[in-house]
Amino acid sequence: MESQAISTTASSTRLHMIKRGMIAGFPIMLGYLPIALTYGVLASRTGMTNLELTLMSVLVFAGAAQFLAVGMVATGTGIIEIIIATFVLNFRHFVMSLSFVNRLKGMALRAKLPLTLGLTDETFTMSALYKDEAKEKYGSLFYASLILTAYLSWVGGSYLGGVLGDVMPARLNDSMGVALYAMFIGLLIPSVKKDFKIAGIAVLAMLINFICQFWGMSQGWAIVAGTVLAGFSGIWILEDEEVAE
Repeated sequence: MESQAISTTASSTRLHMIKRGMIAGFPIMLGYLPIALTYGVLASRTGMTNLELTLMSVLVFAGAAQFLAVGMVATGTGIIEIIIATFVLNFRHFVMSLSFVNRLKGMALRAKLPLTLGLTDETFTMSALYKDEAKEKYGSLFYASLILTAYLSWVGGSYLGGVLGDVMPARLNDSMGVALYAMFIGLLIPSVKKDFKIAGIAVLAMLINFICQFWGMSQGWAIVAGTVLAGFSGIWILEDEEVAE
């Protein structure tokens, strides 16, 4: 009887942590669904099948990178350029993963490493708001359910967007192309508000992209060059500001 009571208590605790994680991930789900729908529609416009665009969400799970990849696919960019560009764009995930693993010191490594695969800007930020759960029993279930809530909403929204892309009127479907630019502007503006020098880095990236294409470089490699070179310039531009402060 005693062992049965302990088992019941453990099951109740696990379920409680899972529910808390789902509740914490619910705001992310609400934010992901409309963006995922838009991604699905745009990907469908480029000629990707519903299976392909959904599989990209399953394997990549990175909104900005997927929007970038879809835009490059639409212009006929080669696979190598797409891989390099998305790798550079998502390089910050290495830093986030290290910070996340270090934050969950009391948790077993075998539990932490799989969780890093589900890190995005949103899930990383939300997990930072719930640091104490890492010290609780079955804390890994909390973070797993938080990440899975966001992940499943992104994958499901992508699939639904692909379905909508097949049945939407052509004129409305074409108008969704504006969302690609709105997505990246939306990502840029908050950073520019914090530090106006970031706007200069963005403009530099555009200039490098333009010059490279003017010299005959393919659009894909021009995007890669602009991203990498402007990104490296930010090391010195932003470092000078830190020194001044």
